Amino acid sequence: MGSRWGINRTVGQIYALIFVSPQPLNADEMAEQLEFSRSNVSMGLKELQAWRLVKLRHLPGDRREYFEAPTDAWEIFRTLAEERRRREIEPTLSMLRNALLETPATEEDRIAQERMKSMHDLIELMMNWFDDVQRLDAQTLSQLMRMGAKVQKLLEFTGKVKVLPGGKA
Repeated sequence: MGSRWGINRTVGQIYALIFVSPQPLNADEMAEQLEFSRSNVSMGLKELQAWRLVKLRHLPGDRREYFEAPTDAWEIFRTLAEERRRREIEPTLSMLRNALLETPATEEDRIAQERMKSMHDLIELMMNWFDDVQRLDAQTLSQLMRMGAKVQKLLEFTGKVKVLPGGKA
């Protein structure tokens, strides 16, 4: 899954091992089980810590560092979404804001700026929605997601749905 989500394959394998493990693991145990070099495991753990996907633990009487992953899928999803926002979305919005501050010199620049503004506005709207959703507890969020098409039917009932040409509402 990790490689499909833009995470290095090795890092994904390390995370998977930590996630399914019933107890915290140290780097030596991971290297042995995955047959990776200790340095690859160390680099992968640093990456996972930067993403806030693993937590460091110390066990009584043991000087080694142990790692564990949250077991709550919603917590993992929230963390990934927050990190993607911080790493990808916010820099994009910043770039778009800077581009929108410039005065268009040509008609082509004006058209490009209009398109960038519509992209900026869409991303801002999505981020505002994301902020609202992040404040919901997992049970409420699950209920909201299960509503799915029921929301569309409600909007159809109130006449607030517009159907795309050749498509569905």
